[in-house]
Amino acid sequence: MIVSRTPHRISFFGGGTDYPSYYLKFGGKVLGVAIDKYCYLNVRYLPPFFEHKHRIVYSKIENINELELIDHPSVRETLKYLNVDFGVSIHHDGDIPAKSGMGSSSAFTVGLLKSMHAIHGKMISKDQLTKEAIHIEQNLIKENVGSQDQTFAAYGGFNSIDFLPNGEIVVNPIIITGERLHNLENNFLLYFSGISRIASEVAKDQIQNITKNESNLHEMKNLVNEAYRILTGNGNIDEFGELLNYTWKLKKSLSNKITNSEVDKMYDLAMNAGAIGGKLLGAGGGGFMVFYVNQKNKPSVQNALKNYLNIPFRFDFEGSQVIVYKP
Repeated sequence: MIVSRTPHRISFFGGGTDYPSYYLKFGGKVLGVAIDKYCYLNVRYLPPFFEHKHRIVYSKIENINELELIDHPSVRETLKYLNVDFGVSIHHDGDIPAKSGMGSSSAFTVGLLKSMHAIHGKMISKDQLTKEAIHIEQNLIKENVGSQDQTFAAYGGFNSIDFLPNGEIVVNPIIITGERLHNLENNFLLYFSGISRIASEVAKDQIQNITKNESNLHEMKNLVNEAYRILTGNGNIDEFGELLNYTWKLKKSLSNKITNSEVDKMYDLAMNAGAIGGKLLGAGGGGFMVFYVNQKNKPSVQNALKNYLNIPFRFDFEGSQVIVYKP
């Protein structure tokens, strides 16, 4: 039996420039962090005592004999990609609901790849894990997804990530003092809007508009360097929150499907109560919102958003891990 634990992520800056249709032409750049909210997968050989060969348990239960008949796209394409010819049981549990903008689908794919390689007795590198997950999601499943979610899930950490025009991905950990990192971490609030959506459908509209939105995407990419300067400098770290507010305004211009009345209401409530900035996570349309709030204003913001679910979190620096190894 293999149990893997793979983190979800919060993307702060540069989202949208990690789509291949953009970065293979211009190069992309994002800044974000993996957090201690995880996708857990229990994977083991399934003995040949049952009428079914494979058992997959997530929001539904599949008892299947042929890989082609598996409904779950990531399970189906990952097992086919790895040429799995033995019976397998896969059981999923997650800290974050699907379709919520926290990279849950990519965390699942990364975790499954990590687990399946482990069950064969192989330790896969973070770079190779990232590349295989991107290939499965973008080329085999053909989802409208970028490349940052898989990277954060595999690597973990607080990073600036470059997506080069040649397809290579360079992960640059952000090096700041422990005190500054602690202060930053404590200035975030994460809330669930209560709205779930299919990210691929929202992202499709953004991808189709990339040519029209090139100038805004260029500016959003440049904000990564500005955010990095704020984080690694000695100035007021609250500037990070002000920059979040600005990038949210740019993000909303990419597609009319990114925001809606409920999301705008949440944002206005937080800002009017003292938040410095924030943004919706993921492609848009619902899911989670992160806010940057100075410590003294946290109680008033939390009171303003008391009708929404608050999710406390810390940063994760390990990435996808095998936490039980009993092959």
